Amino acid sequence: MMLAVTGPDHDGELGSILAVFAHPDDEAYLAGALMAKAVDEGRRVVCVTATRGELGFPDDDPRSEEERAAVRTAEMTACLGILGVEEHHWLDLPDGAGEEVPDEIPVARIAELIDEVRPDTTLTFGPDGQTFHVDHIAISRWTTQAVAAAQHPTRLLYAAMTEEWVQLFADHGVDLSQVMMVPGAVPPTVPHDDLAVWFRAEGDLLDRKVRALRAQASQVEPLVQQFGVEAFAVQAADEFYRAPDRG
Repeated sequence: MMLAVTGPDHDGELGSILAVFAHPDDEAYLAGALMAKAVDEGRRVVCVTATRGELGFPDDDPRSEEERAAVRTAEMTACLGILGVEEHHWLDLPDGAGEEVPDEIPVARIAELIDEVRPDTTLTFGPDGQTFHVDHIAISRWTTQAVAAAQHPTRLLYAAMTEEWVQLFADHGVDLSQVMMVPGAVPPTVPHDDLAVWFRAEGDLLDRKVRALRAQASQVEPLVQQFGVEAFAVQAADEFYRAPDRG
């Protein structure tokens, strides 16, 4: 008897969504189209951001950390406004300190939000954090523990990358291995067959995602200028997720 071959869902139907990420712009890169689609379909979408991203600037940036945080807060507000996401929560944890925060504090807060929001799907980073950033790894751990601790059952999905997606960066002169937080590490990728969700934004939805990303100009605009707007849109079109037991 032959077993049916299943692959990733391409329709982006995730129901109500709780998106839990580490820094402003994580959510737009990894789930901007999925969130906007859900909003348009009348689903509840709630975004959670662990830090204000105050360290995400060049070392020679003259502004204080408070001023940098204010920039990213304003950019995040503009981004979510374009996506149509009206519910957002800051955990207000210090940027870059994911290893120093006791797990029970963010876990309890995220579990509380899961029980309050009752999402069909919860999105976050995988345990590798994609770039091995300590905050990405921490938010994955906290969210995974919160899903287990919450009373409300929710489908947990981890953001993923494919080899082809990584190659798009290389084709435009961006070596993702250079942004890995562990020296010598390569971007962790997932085969297409191991994806749970592979959603590709097109048309107006893709335009909206790109506008939302560009609203976070302090982080995104240098990459847009390197790629060019059209190539950047191609790179931004795909959003990939895997189940916790795959990848």
